[in-house]
Amino acid sequence: MKSLRILFLAVLLSSAASCNRTTPTVSWTSEISHTLWRGERTGIIASLNSDSAISGLRAEVSGPEFAEAHFLTYVTGDILTEQYNQCGWRKNKKEWDSLRVADRIGDEKTLDVVPGTAQPVWVSVKVPYGCKSGHYEGVLKLRGRGMKTARLPFSFDVAERDLPGPAGHSFHLDLWQNPYSVARYHGVEPWSEEHFKHLEPVMKLLADAGQKVVTATIIDRPWNGQTEDAFGSMVVKTRNTDGSWTYDYSVFDRWVEFMTGLGIDRQINCYTMIPWKLTFDYIDAESGETRFVTAPADSPEYALYWKPFLQDFASHLKDKGWFGKTCIAMDERPLDAMKACLAVVREAVPDFKVALAGSFHEEIQDQIHDLCVTSREPYPDEIIEARRSKGMVSTYYTCCAEKYPNTFIASDTDEGIWIGWYALAGNFDGYLRWAYNSWTKDPVNDARFVRWPAGDCYMVYPDGCSSVRFERLVEGIQDYEKASLLRKEWKEAGDTVRLQALESALDLFTIPRLGDEGPAHAIAEARKALEL
Repeated sequence: MKSLRILFLAVLLSSAASCNRTTPTVSWTSEISHTLWRGERTGIIASLNSDSAISGLRAEVSGPEFAEAHFLTYVTGDILTEQYNQCGWRKNKKEWDSLRVADRIGDEKTLDVVPGTAQPVWVSVKVPYGCKSGHYEGVLKLRGRGMKTARLPFSFDVAERDLPGPAGHSFHLDLWQNPYSVARYHGVEPWSEEHFKHLEPVMKLLADAGQKVVTATIIDRPWNGQTEDAFGSMVVKTRNTDGSWTYDYSVFDRWVEFMTGLGIDRQINCYTMIPWKLTFDYIDAESGETRFVTAPADSPEYALYWKPFLQDFASHLKDKGWFGKTCIAMDERPLDAMKACLAVVREAVPDFKVALAGSFHEEIQDQIHDLCVTSREPYPDEIIEARRSKGMVSTYYTCCAEKYPNTFIASDTDEGIWIGWYALAGNFDGYLRWAYNSWTKDPVNDARFVRWPAGDCYMVYPDGCSSVRFERLVEGIQDYEKASLLRKEWKEAGDTVRLQALESALDLFTIPRLGDEGPAHAIAEARKALEL
């Protein structure tokens, strides 16, 4: 009898709890509006809104095995100013106009929801190779204490086509990596085993996006410490008592081997021979102290420092089998400095490749293997084609200066997709961005930085957590690959109708139109052209 009373009381309590559970509002804020290829990935966003507190919220997907749910977490950013130039020092965070944006695609299993707060959920869809083509349906389920289970259906179509894997992408993706940021964030010794353990999920995410370039540093502070974590040199240069030089490449080698092991093996860009501050480090063998040479690129001291290094470095790279894919890289350097630097390189190692992200510099463009210009700078099509015929790389970049297109915290996330289409419309080989993971002090919670707009310094989060911004950029790269393949097929088949539809859609991808219309219309029209 006593057990029956306990059972009856439990039923009453369960019924009362059920009556008190809130019914949150759930809806999709984005959708899959195009047909996916095998090997393609995308994401859609749902939003849960509740007037009551919810604890232990869980999200799961039933339906396709290749779809899964993640919570989006909020990060503090800053509002873009109306001025074109976003660059410049912020005196004090309290002076910034701030906002909270759901950007980080988290790895949390449960979350607590504060009353009146919108909690977004990211549903990722990664279509496996070998997947049957056809129509797929799924359901996002949200459940937690204090709410009735919510179910939100979604659907998409898969085509009978395969997207090349990341290693096979033709798109030249060059997002600069900062391994020093990972060491600082996790509190580990740079280049220790623990450091590489924390590097792996972050750099694997980049490799899976189709990254082609390893960012390496051959001097200390090549960018003069413009981020939370300054870059050190991956090469130790020692000047011996007799004036000769000894070079230690052990860190450089381990970093390159680690990155190429993940699949980032197309190119190695080594920064830099023309740093922002013309100061070059070395160790004095007699004293054991770090010392510096300060010299402009057209000075004898500059040549004395760099020529023996370039010759020894080239020999080392040839021994490793890396010379043909390695570039000495420069960032936004003026023409006179570039000409002086090139003269030193050509005298030391005539066939050493050079990279530049900066102004077009037509006078020397044929000496720059990898030449990247700003999104607003003209890059003549005939020159791109001539460079391409010689195996050279021609790309564009955005940084703090471009309000759009960009990947700031405050940017329209569809601008990431637009970036890929703009590369195709401009006949570029790909896209460069100066900071993949130069994290702020607390990147998971606050993306603001004292010098650049929030989000300018990084696109992904610690422990291999992606962002909406980064995933949309990947979608744009996938679109570039799909359009390139179809354009080639249609040209070979003489399908002028489809070709004209695609070219008309590509005409929509201009920066003035982006400012007037936003990215969504052009993307929709371009994707529609791919499915004719």
